Amino acid sequence: MNFRKSGLLLAAGVLAVTALTGCGGSNSDSQGSTNASRNQSPGEAGITDIEVWGTNIGYQPVTKGSKLYELYKEKLGVGVINPYVEWNGGTNYLNQLNLKIAANEMPDLFVPQQGLEDSLAKNGAIADLTELLPEHAPNVWKAIPEEIWNVVKANDPTGQGRIYYIPNVVEYGRYAGLIRQDWLDKLGLKMPKTQDEYVKVLEAFRDQDPNGNGQKDEIPTGGREQARWMDHLFAMYGVAMFEGYPEWDMYDGELTYSAVTPNMRAALEFIAKLYKQGLIDKESLLNSKDKWDGKIQADKVGNYFHWVEQGNLIFENMYKNTGVKAKFSVLPIPEVEGYKGFYTMKKIASPLWVLKNNKDEEKLMATLKLLNNMYDKNNWKDLFLGVEGMHYTMKEGKAVKLPDDKSTQENQILNPATSVSTLDFTIDLFNSTVSEDSKWAIDQVTRNMQDAQQYAKVIAGDGMPASVYDGYPDINNRTLYAEYASKIIIGQYPIEKFDEFVEKWNKSGGDEVTKRAREWYSKVKQ
Repeated sequence: MNFRKSGLLLAAGVLAVTALTGCGGSNSDSQGSTNASRNQSPGEAGITDIEVWGTNIGYQPVTKGSKLYELYKEKLGVGVINPYVEWNGGTNYLNQLNLKIAANEMPDLFVPQQGLEDSLAKNGAIADLTELLPEHAPNVWKAIPEEIWNVVKANDPTGQGRIYYIPNVVEYGRYAGLIRQDWLDKLGLKMPKTQDEYVKVLEAFRDQDPNGNGQKDEIPTGGREQARWMDHLFAMYGVAMFEGYPEWDMYDGELTYSAVTPNMRAALEFIAKLYKQGLIDKESLLNSKDKWDGKIQADKVGNYFHWVEQGNLIFENMYKNTGVKAKFSVLPIPEVEGYKGFYTMKKIASPLWVLKNNKDEEKLMATLKLLNNMYDKNNWKDLFLGVEGMHYTMKEGKAVKLPDDKSTQENQILNPATSVSTLDFTIDLFNSTVSEDSKWAIDQVTRNMQDAQQYAKVIAGDGMPASVYDGYPDINNRTLYAEYASKIIIGQYPIEKFDEFVEKWNKSGGDEVTKRAREWYSKVKQ
């Protein structure tokens, strides 16, 4: 997605929000039937339907009367409508969400992206939750530690110390590089510990036909467009990176944007060498999520970076596509002299939920009811399991998850186990619901989840609000970084161009953003 275009869409969305909140008769609840959430009036037994938007990586939508709709209605007391919106790393989703807002059709509950919640809060378009949560959704209020609520208050774009979003709380490291253990074993290679050993492994993956099909079609490693999802290659240089986005951490004793550090320069120089030698996918900067996932699931990729606990989706789809039961292990951070590597962890990930500032009191109360019941631990396992016959089945009195099937399974948009639970709880959920057919994949996932913890580090910029980028949308969108990083990696720019990037970044607002970031850090660390 063109990030400059995204900024224009965001601006259009803000204008729409201003119109929505500034004119008493023009809010979305007073208009016709074009808005899916508008015509969801209370149904049978007083059930109110609300429209929910969030991550969907290809599953079926949740529609009125569908099986997952009925489950949510039973467990949460609210009807949930979740239309299909392509995710694609969040870029397509943000595009469609901005268009929805511009049309005065804001969803009742949704996942914001790239700081969208700040402009919406300033315009009064999303609900102030400071008093609403303790009174109407106490389970949410209690589930999130006080120190994290304090960070959320410190991030209030209005400067009033209010709460406008529910944070995604993660108490363990979820990300790591995953490497084909079966390929290592087949080629007689040890798990690499140093960068030199890692390069030799990539060379062997490229040259020695580890997938055994007689073709030189293996891709040692790679990533996706905008130089994203190859964080394992940056991690060995101590670059704070989250899903391919540079982050803020301590460098030389000061909070600094990792994209402009010597660590980043060294990482890009190394990755450019890998690209030149054919050790990373030549299409890395063109790969969409679906395209990159497809290559991994086609038994062609030796090492990739992602969310460890979703590994079973990759493993099972590869088995379905190729008949190969691949074995993956966590890639230890390859040692590079002079650098201390890590996989970035953020306890306070991006804002998880915001609520439309609904003038319809019934809709607002229904949304809060949904949240309260969703965060009730007694419902977590049921929400994780989903619909019997669609997401899980009963075998000998035990509920077991069915294999991933996007063509038949509705999107489990409401799953607090992935947004507020602990490592032990999540592993227990996996182990207690696994089928015999999927046990081989889940065993790898749970082992890798545990192994990933030793390489995870919480960064200093954890919880930083997008408001530090106010007035500098290109910096927030990483436009300049993505341009220079991509061109350096493919060899279009020499590494010396990195210094030009740093100078441009500072002059185009980086100096001011850094000042704001350090002021924020001083405030939250008091």
